[in-house]
Amino acid sequence: MILYAQQDFEVETKRLTDGKGVHVIYDGVGKTTFDKDLNVLRPRGYLVLFGAASGPVPLFDVGKLAQKGSLFITRPTLLHYMAAHEELQKRATDVLTMIATGKVKLRIEHIYPLREAQQAHRDLEGRKTTGKLLLIP
Repeated sequence: MILYAQQDFEVETKRLTDGKGVHVIYDGVGKTTFDKDLNVLRPRGYLVLFGAASGPVPLFDVGKLAQKGSLFITRPTLLHYMAAHEELQKRATDVLTMIATGKVKLRIEHIYPLREAQQAHRDLEGRKTTGKLLLIP
């Protein structure tokens, strides 16, 4: 794991991959990491932008995708992956089954009493959390 706020993930990724880059990046940060994301993908690599914690990705010339190795970018949203009730039901069942069988582990970062909901929001906004937060009535 490379913590981009503590290490230069571009330098570290190139070191770890002998300069080849990675096949896929799943990026929930957005603006802060976008340019370096493109620099560490190997040819025909995929950048999956699923969030914008640091702000939206700036406009860019799509010609960069060709220059950097015929790269692909996608910006999926949950709405398009659960458009039909049957699809939502199947996806939910798949995820819950993986949790029940231990294939996916949930990590609860902190449990807050409901009266501390403001603190939970401050912790989220301040990026002080990495796991799930629970509010308990």
